[in-house]
Amino acid sequence: MTSKHQENQYLESLKRILNEGEVRSNRTNIKTLSIFGERFVFDISTSFPLLTTKKVFYKLILKELLFFISGKTDTKILEDQAVFIWKGNTSKAFLEKRGLKYQEGDMGAGYGFQWRHWGAEYKDCNSDYTNKGIDQLQNIIKEIKINPFSRRLILSAWNVDQLDQMTLPPCHCFVQFYVSNDQKYLDCQLYQRSADMFLGVPFNIASYSFLTYMIAFLTGLKPRRLIHVIGDAHIYTNHIEQVKTQIKRTPYEWSQVKLIDTQKIKSIDDFRVENFKIENYKYHPSIKASMVV
Repeated sequence: MTSKHQENQYLESLKRILNEGEVRSNRTNIKTLSIFGERFVFDISTSFPLLTTKKVFYKLILKELLFFISGKTDTKILEDQAVFIWKGNTSKAFLEKRGLKYQEGDMGAGYGFQWRHWGAEYKDCNSDYTNKGIDQLQNIIKEIKINPFSRRLILSAWNVDQLDQMTLPPCHCFVQFYVSNDQKYLDCQLYQRSADMFLGVPFNIASYSFLTYMIAFLTGLKPRRLIHVIGDAHIYTNHIEQVKTQIKRTPYEWSQVKLIDTQKIKSIDDFRVENFKIENYKYHPSIKASMVV
């Protein structure tokens, strides 16, 4: 592929961090190379930004996204689906380190809780929060339908009042949607305060693209752009060799995503992994690395 391939935005960012990044300490015991203020723009109207320079496990991404959409906070639900990406941050040891007395697997008042129950009192992952708090996600879908040019199509997970009730304060914390003037297309802009560029960002790009496809479907629009803005963009020092391997690879043409069997999809809660069909996904081999907790 030529340098115009959209994946090169990501690869060039990795190179920039390797060459120019500051060595920084953080909450973990592993230092990072870091730069501040990255921005990617992906056209998601005819292709899907599932990175090709290493295999990205899109079903894991979808399962996590649907878990957030459900508003639930018991990560054992994900583990039952063979998704273990939250296991380290909801372990007994990590909870104790955060000073939280939740049961193991309870992520606290995190993403899904804020998306669907903003402002509700958080007790634990076993409590019933039906009709409690503000359903930001449903409100956005409703607002797009009745007031598409609103500048308030905002989805926020950064609830300052409840940060100390979360096992991990949200990294991807603020989203804004935008409807085109002809009312045909939907754009999404994500602000991510902190980004693990090697392991996390490929997931984040795909996850919010999937979410944009879902909201576009429910509002009769077509997905158009994902704009991804990152604050602290970093590479952990124990991922450097893996990154060096990845940036030597040439991207393949991007895949496409189709929504299938949509007859029963009437609300954001009706989507299932099986509704997403990935076509023409060609990728380089996966590159293993340990998640930093």
